[in-house]
Amino acid sequence: MPIEHDELISWLRFSRMELMPRKAHALLDAFGSPAEIFLANMRALAEVRGLGDAAIAKILNSKPDDAEKDLGKLAKLAVRLVPVTDPEYPFNLKQIYDPPVALYVRGELKESDKFAVAIVGSRRASEYGRIMAQKIASDLCSRGLAVVSGGARGIDTFAHRGALKTGGRTIAVLGSGVDVPYPPENKELFNQIASSGAVIAESPMGSSPDPWRFPARNRIISGMSRGVLVCEGAEDSGALITANFAVEHNRDVYALPGGVDKPSSRGPHKLIKEGAKLVETAEDILQELGVVTEPGARSQLDLPMEKLSPQERAMVGLLDLQPKHVDVIIRESKLAPPEAVGLLTLLEMQGFVRRVPGNCYVRAI
Repeated sequence: MPIEHDELISWLRFSRMELMPRKAHALLDAFGSPAEIFLANMRALAEVRGLGDAAIAKILNSKPDDAEKDLGKLAKLAVRLVPVTDPEYPFNLKQIYDPPVALYVRGELKESDKFAVAIVGSRRASEYGRIMAQKIASDLCSRGLAVVSGGARGIDTFAHRGALKTGGRTIAVLGSGVDVPYPPENKELFNQIASSGAVIAESPMGSSPDPWRFPARNRIISGMSRGVLVCEGAEDSGALITANFAVEHNRDVYALPGGVDKPSSRGPHKLIKEGAKLVETAEDILQELGVVTEPGARSQLDLPMEKLSPQERAMVGLLDLQPKHVDVIIRESKLAPPEAVGLLTLLEMQGFVRRVPGNCYVRAI
């Protein structure tokens, strides 16, 4: 459901302040909504734990004028603001400790995006790295998973291209505003991604690609994903920062090995030594995630969820790639056993879920 005009203006104002995520969430916890935050006085704001004078001044001095200007930009580029309170907000991202309070989205977010894998790596990628990133992305998408990356030169670009090549979903997370394509030469690539996947950013409209934005962007790449594959990168590269976030977020970390004489292999090799899964093909990632499908089989993740009843959608949402016993499903669904089993049977017939040995069910893929 679209956000009402006044509520949207409040969210745009709140996003424009670019407060530290934990401070922004503390404010939302205290006041309930951006509109109520902007109605608060200095005394009430000062009672919010961790909120300093600078943040309070930002709130008190905020005006709706810039937010009103943003409305035209949103409409021109078909960009939507998706607050953390919106049901469309990415499920995986909401689970991390400092999710963005809102996302600017070009394209479409889907429930199935929670089955996404990130592919990141060096901007100065080798031919080997580019080929492998594109092939693994293509193979993952052909099996129904989405691919997340940062839209940067090198590995990121070829991961996105690999996803698009097979007609799969890919999500680009920018370190700028969604209306500021960076790098500029990827403008057309971002248009292609937005037409079949999504281009997203935490930064407000018009934000330039300042260096400080990229580590924050990297936490979103990890947060959107089930696991992060590092193809190439130095030990102090942004790709390794993303991998470190993946460890913090309790996500899988994968690494593509390379030549021992290549500086770009040092990052992945360091991760492998520390316990990352060595990946040679997409199959290695699929096995780690517990995905069991026939090669070339059509993915079920894009089946029309909107045709399901709310109760059916809730049941599908309880299932993951890992098997879950029917007794656990019944308990979590809070339904009577016959009703829950009946729903599961119906969903299995429609291709949304799959029964596996041990009286367990998984999300069909």
